[in-house]
Amino acid sequence: MIALERPLVFFDLEATGVSPEKDRIVDIALVKRHPDGREEVFSALVNPGMPIPREAVAVHHIDDGMVAGAPRFSEVAPRVLEFIGDADLGGFNIMRFDVPLLQAELARCGHALALEGRRLVDSQVIYHRMERRTLSAAYQFYCGKPLADAHRAEPDARASLEVFFGQLTRYPELPATMEGVAAFCSAKDPGKVDAEGKLVWRNGEAAFNFGKYRTLTLREVVAKERGYVEWLKRAERTTPELARICEEALSGRFPQPKASA
Repeated sequence: MIALERPLVFFDLEATGVSPEKDRIVDIALVKRHPDGREEVFSALVNPGMPIPREAVAVHHIDDGMVAGAPRFSEVAPRVLEFIGDADLGGFNIMRFDVPLLQAELARCGHALALEGRRLVDSQVIYHRMERRTLSAAYQFYCGKPLADAHRAEPDARASLEVFFGQLTRYPELPATMEGVAAFCSAKDPGKVDAEGKLVWRNGEAAFNFGKYRTLTLREVVAKERGYVEWLKRAERTTPELARICEEALSGRFPQPKASA
């Protein structure tokens, strides 16, 4: 067991989206573990001052009505900073999401969270680095035995087959037909407009998930800077799917979410 030299605060944020610059916190929770083992918790819903996109509601189930009477983040910020104090910070995926968003929200109301001298730990990073994702690891996990002669074609092919049937046994909730399993494997994230996720759904509109127009809708960008969408359509790294979406948008035909999306 690790010996804490000072308090450690693990925290999680739910928000209106994933952009620190444009999205806002709707729920915040901090759990503080003291060196002596004591724990404290601070948790609060937050009124973001903007409508919560229905795609975000589908993830965290916090809607506008739930936060209508909640405090704004500017009211919560002093209590958050006091609770954190000089503690180290931790969470799951905090490096890419929670820390940047918390810092942005604090800056917007005239506060700051100093990270200098503060240790940050991310459970997601540890998980991804410690749990191998190779065929040998999958074979050991699903089949319960080491894979001999790994990286030769026939042993790897046979191992892949055994892993597949091992998965069917381990996960009875998987479809019971090849057609169903194939659909499961090829299913696109319902939050993404294109397979790569360059565009995502935001209140039923295709919105950019990268670059200078991140969080703006495709419709807004076509109206604001049509040339950017024309460039994106022709860009070397643009997939055929995204190029088609751009071409249709330039002709006034914008993506529509499926009823289940």
